[in-house]
Amino acid sequence: SSGIEIWRIENFNPVPVPKSQHGKFFMGDSYVILKTTALKNGGLRHEIHYWLGKDTSQDEAGTAAIKTVELDAALGGRAVQYREIQGQETEKFLSYFKPCIIPQEGGIASGFKHIEAEEHQTRLFVPFARSSLNHDDIFILDTKSKIFQFNGSNSSIPERAKALEVVQYVKDTYHDGKCEIAAIEDGKLMADAESGEFWGFFGGFAPLPRKTSSDESKSADVAPKLFCVERGEAVPVEGDSLTRELLDTYKCYFLDCGLEVFIWMGRNTSLTSRKAACSTVDELLCSLDRSKSHIIRVIEGFETVKFRSKFKSWTQSSNVSVTEDSRGKVAALLKRQGVNVKGILKAETPKEEIQPYIDCSGDLQVWHVNCQKKTLLPASSQSKFYSGDCYIFQYSYPGEEKEDHLIGTWIGQQSVEARIYEGNEPIQFFVIFQSFIVFKGGVSEGYKNHIAEKELPDNTYGEDGLALFRVQGSGPDNMQAIQVDSVASSLNSSYCYILFNGSSVFTWSGSLTTSEDQELVERMLDLIKPNMQSKLQKEGAESDQFWDLLGGKSEYPSQKIAREFESDPHLFSCTLLKDDLKVTEVHNFNQDDLMTEDIFILDCHSDIFVWVGQQVQSNKKMNALNIGEQFLARDFLLEKISLQTPIYVVMEGSEPTFFTRFFSWDSTKSMMRGNSFQRKLSILINGGTPVMEKPKRRSSVSSGRSAAPEKAQRSRSMSFSPERVRVRGRSPAFNALAANFENPLARNNSTPPPIVRKIYPKSVTPDSEKSASRTAAIAALSAGFEQPAPARNFIFPRSTKVNPSSPSPKPEPEKNSKENSVEATKPKPETIQEDVKEGEAEDEEGLTIYPYERLKTTSTDPVADIDVTKRETYLSSAEFKEKFGVTKDVFCKLPKWKQNKLKMSLQLF
Repeated sequence: SSGIEIWRIENFNPVPVPKSQHGKFFMGDSYVILKTTALKNGGLRHEIHYWLGKDTSQDEAGTAAIKTVELDAALGGRAVQYREIQGQETEKFLSYFKPCIIPQEGGIASGFKHIEAEEHQTRLFVPFARSSLNHDDIFILDTKSKIFQFNGSNSSIPERAKALEVVQYVKDTYHDGKCEIAAIEDGKLMADAESGEFWGFFGGFAPLPRKTSSDESKSADVAPKLFCVERGEAVPVEGDSLTRELLDTYKCYFLDCGLEVFIWMGRNTSLTSRKAACSTVDELLCSLDRSKSHIIRVIEGFETVKFRSKFKSWTQSSNVSVTEDSRGKVAALLKRQGVNVKGILKAETPKEEIQPYIDCSGDLQVWHVNCQKKTLLPASSQSKFYSGDCYIFQYSYPGEEKEDHLIGTWIGQQSVEARIYEGNEPIQFFVIFQSFIVFKGGVSEGYKNHIAEKELPDNTYGEDGLALFRVQGSGPDNMQAIQVDSVASSLNSSYCYILFNGSSVFTWSGSLTTSEDQELVERMLDLIKPNMQSKLQKEGAESDQFWDLLGGKSEYPSQKIAREFESDPHLFSCTLLKDDLKVTEVHNFNQDDLMTEDIFILDCHSDIFVWVGQQVQSNKKMNALNIGEQFLARDFLLEKISLQTPIYVVMEGSEPTFFTRFFSWDSTKSMMRGNSFQRKLSILINGGTPVMEKPKRRSSVSSGRSAAPEKAQRSRSMSFSPERVRVRGRSPAFNALAANFENPLARNNSTPPPIVRKIYPKSVTPDSEKSASRTAAIAALSAGFEQPAPARNFIFPRSTKVNPSSPSPKPEPEKNSKENSVEATKPKPETIQEDVKEGEAEDEEGLTIYPYERLKTTSTDPVADIDVTKRETYLSSAEFKEKFGVTKDVFCKLPKWKQNKLKMSLQLF
């Protein structure tokens, strides 16, 4: 299972170290550390480190190196192995024991028994002498009553902030959390009382010398050189350049890169050969006085990104996966050794539904870009895009303490711009638009000029022309219709389609589609062709007319279109030097790794987040999107990431939930004053109480190219606004009620929202301005009652279609957004007129009501044709208050969990 296991080498054998002692290392000992990570695909990733204390014996060090190879073989031969020398540990290793490790004197070989000192010893965490101090580094002096942090004048603010985490660790570990803290700035002389106290431990202040060139002990990286290791010798491998083809699966090699040395072991090499190769490289480096170089050992097929990046061309060899038989043997072997084997055998890949992690109750504005102008789209058109055009969108939604904003651009595949997002939209984009349609072609001048210059045909969608739409999505809050080429090869057995020309409409259901997929087609017909009756075509039983419209039969695929799913996230700190982007990975990251002076990239493969600290220089902030694009182009993880991957620019203090979910997030930390060092020092001195800035409106979150649309009156977001929606054969009261439940004005205000797959509310039947005003009272009442999906055992009758013979009413002209929002929420005195059936009644607001006994989930005489996810809305006002103890208005304002708890206790859920 996931976690860390540690063994100490005692008498040439590995002995488990108890969990309570993890992170405590003795300088005279050698250790083997196994880090296991559970992957999203259900598998496990193993990384093995062997740590060598500076006083450990050569025999113990050699045993640790050999045991590491044996452990890897027992785990299936795919773990990356690292040699860790005390004081030269890799960042990855240190990240397991944040904030630091503090090796202790002694060890098992010397018979040392650790005894807690009765008297606290004053110590500097390097040799305790003035000569240890310098201007470039940070030092911690631990005394009985106070811990001093000395900040060299050349050290950076983020380095100082990280050092404070070590101060906190020393305070908690050696002082039981009770001692004073002092920060000493290099150059502040005796004028400061605490500086004087600090220098007193060194016999008084004296200037520190500057470093000379001879002080630099680290050797820089060198051009990689490849050697083949055979019979105890390292033989240079000749070649014009480093390529994958130079590595033979039956041999072992080492790649000398200066600070790092890689040992590559072919998949078909024996355990004995691997041990011999490791010993040979160790001895060679020791003879060259390079014992401090990092040694990283990799197995063929499981090479690290850094190793592969050293080669000019890298093509992965054929299948190197571990067989099920070998997995079983490994599990049996480890079980005998007392190792937890859970997860070693192949696990089934979990099927995880993508969550949007964004509140869907907000307001949406969309602008169509036409050359240098942009036009605000009416609500009825804001989810209908042309593939040849570009759009700017702004989505405003309630955050924890303020209103949050998501601003970005959507750029069609046929648009003139080079940056493309169509076809790579993230789930957040789809759920804020809810029903999204992409038409071929474009209506902007830029598109028209482009096709004229290129002499391309104009295939812009026309209502009376031939068109084929693929319908996709998971429910009414996340559904799309994408226009594709009107040919049979565009079909796919896993989707439903809409095909029409001027006089005929067909819906086609692939053999692998579900009833939910087919329901989405009906909903999309309401948007695209609301006044035409469709002819259903099932795969394998199509009419000749259907095939004639598509130009005849042809082969087509059956697999769903592959979408990128997020993988395990990686965090990188970023520095842009002229046109060169330098990135450093932050291992086992947490929120405290995000420094307010820096820019970080969170790479989730399917999405890229560029996090910008509040104290980043303004000119660098402007480059945030450019940094994200360069990151995609450079592909630092060699994951063949798409250049069309969505990029979010996230400003510190305005982090959306779909970013913060990757951390254990404390939103108050980004509201503190000062730089990262000042913030952490404040928390440390004040016992964890942050000094807060006054809350302000912060910058927006951007998706895609940054865009700042001018302030305009906000229009309410709409799921869809067809001029006439298909009639479903329900009563007017039901349709009016369902209309308001479905309307995004009534969307759940919780964050994150419920799963997007729901039992579908029934369709809307607005008839005229008059009927719209009549439903306003219900809208005000029912706005807060949308609930998560009920249990799947509820079965609704299938939708039935009738031929709409009545003429379409005149569309009501769009009003400005602010006026709309006021009008929509103002209660109207009119009530819905309908035939009152037996057992039905109306409350004072005209809403159909039923007795409580008929609405319960356990009722022997349940009400038919109601929305079972909102049973409480059919109670009269008086009975509602009697049962729930509060009015409907008060109930709407309760947290969602509390509403559900009350409903469950009353058997209404």
